[in-house]
Amino acid sequence: MRKDVIPDPDSSRAFYRFLTSVVVPRPIAWISSTSADGVDNLAPHSFFTIASVDPPIVQFTSVGRKDSVRNIEATGEFVVAFTPEDLFEAVNATGTNFPPDVSEFDAAGLTREPSATVGPPRVLESPVALECRLHLIQDMGDCTLVFGEVLHAVVSEDMLDGDLPSVQALKPLSRLGKNEWGTAGTVREITRIPVQDWPGHYDAEKATP
Repeated sequence: MRKDVIPDPDSSRAFYRFLTSVVVPRPIAWISSTSADGVDNLAPHSFFTIASVDPPIVQFTSVGRKDSVRNIEATGEFVVAFTPEDLFEAVNATGTNFPPDVSEFDAAGLTREPSATVGPPRVLESPVALECRLHLIQDMGDCTLVFGEVLHAVVSEDMLDGDLPSVQALKPLSRLGKNEWGTAGTVREITRIPVQDWPGHYDAEKATP
């Protein structure tokens, strides 16, 4: 048996809760930005992905026009900090709806680190940071999509396996449904099968008249 779940414009939050329970796990963009008045904001956004390879552009979605969006509109800059398992409580704390004149860095006891190319600070405790320049802001329904070009990235050397970060070292934190959060758990490796190596490929070629 299956249960039908139909979007209802009069109860959009209910379907939102359903979507966030099935679109899982979701990586977290821990966005630092600075207001026009100089207040540093830090907030987690779990609708986050890579939007472009060349130029390198990342994208996060703000549900509602929150301080992150207003600050980025004002300054054109932001930083994405990586969220590891051991910062679970701090990441959750920065999701609190503090007033705009309160910095989540201070409320959560996190350390500012100067960025190399943008004004908003990095999170010193985070092992990876992506410094971004605003590329595009797009309103969509009751949400705002923010696209940022990555100008500079920094990673802690103890996170590296050769030239690339190791997922085992990073220990990424993710959002699930309800009040649930996830960790990487078991990591599997597999390579894609080239079409010429696909089972039956050569037999199919021979059978072609």
